Amino acid sequence: MKRLVDTDLGTTRLSVRDSFGLDSDLEVMAFAEPGEHVPEADPNYHFDPDTTLAILAGFSCNRRVLIQGMHGTGKSTHIEQVAARLNWPCIRVNLDGHISRLDLVGRDAIVLRDGRQVTEFKEGILPWALQRPMALVLDEYDAGRPEVMFVLQRILERDGYFTLLDQNRVIAPHSGFRLFATANSVGLGDSSGLYYGVQRLNHAQLDRWNIVATLNYLSPETEIEIVAVQVPELNHPEGRRLIAAMVEVAALTRAGFQSGDLSTLMSPRTLISWAENLRIFQSPARAFRYAFLNKCDASEQDVVAEYFQRCFDMDLGTTAADPLRGHGDGI
Repeated sequence: MKRLVDTDLGTTRLSVRDSFGLDSDLEVMAFAEPGEHVPEADPNYHFDPDTTLAILAGFSCNRRVLIQGMHGTGKSTHIEQVAARLNWPCIRVNLDGHISRLDLVGRDAIVLRDGRQVTEFKEGILPWALQRPMALVLDEYDAGRPEVMFVLQRILERDGYFTLLDQNRVIAPHSGFRLFATANSVGLGDSSGLYYGVQRLNHAQLDRWNIVATLNYLSPETEIEIVAVQVPELNHPEGRRLIAAMVEVAALTRAGFQSGDLSTLMSPRTLISWAENLRIFQSPARAFRYAFLNKCDASEQDVVAEYFQRCFDMDLGTTAADPLRGHGDGI
């Protein structure tokens, strides 16, 4: 790994070509040593080239990066794994319905000082992160409440100054502060009903995101490799043939979703859960029911069962102990 030494902040500079195998001359700052809040690196993680390059541009050039895509594609994990290889501290905040403006900005709190109760201002996550070398990831960005979203408006600017009205204080962002977000939609809401709670985004705010990347589902070959690594008990020729059939079922559910036959689909996360369930229950059919079928609408389960039968040459009602019926002798 090529490291170009930088003298300030205890950092180095990495060649993207050498460190991530991408066809780019981009160099990105990295911290020489991991510290608190640096995610744990997964040595087997598979990086999508386009998404990785967008994230690296965010780290290198202080660009605001929004990653959009279907559930389970690994949007947040992608950012974390890039940060892990850069030794860059990274925290994730889920913009669910319980996150309020006070959680982001801060509030007055009663604390003990020298045995006496006093009121003092406690900073929220935004001013805290802004003043540190920190990658802040806003998960479920398109599900945030309107009053929360407008708090974020100012820090989306390039300089990103943040005003604490309660303190009459303006916070300048640290030179190592970076801002990312993930979303299932790209600000237009969700007409499919798949992502309940998704909001239409203010386009003046959406326009402030410098880079918008889309992370799609992976190729079948890549998904096979990922499942084989995550569930090593299946990482042999017979097991890989089983995984290939599982990936084929997942692909059929995604095609069925796109054509309107299904209202849900199998994500890579669900695919890995199916493989892990197989390790427990020793039956592809039973493991599939627990991982995916029981999440489907009752009116659609016959369609899903047909997908399974087509790929496994096995009725979904079969719960025999043989885990590889039609695919070999066992895990």
